[in-house]
Amino acid sequence: MNNWIFLYLAGILSGFALIEVTLTGFLASLTPFTTVIGALAVLVFSLILIYKGVRDLFNK
Repeated sequence: MNNWIFLYLAGILSGFALIEVTLTGFLASLTPFTTVIGALAVLVFSLILIYKGVRDLFNK
């Protein structure tokens, strides 16, 4: 098993954390930005995991 998979899973979890973070004070204006970055992180790392899974499936 590839050890990079755990790094991709951590990337997905950090993306969910960015989506759910609540910023207060002067950082509250960055909330839409963190939501977009979090959604992109989840999407990209999920697609990488799907690609690697399909690639490994057909290589065997």
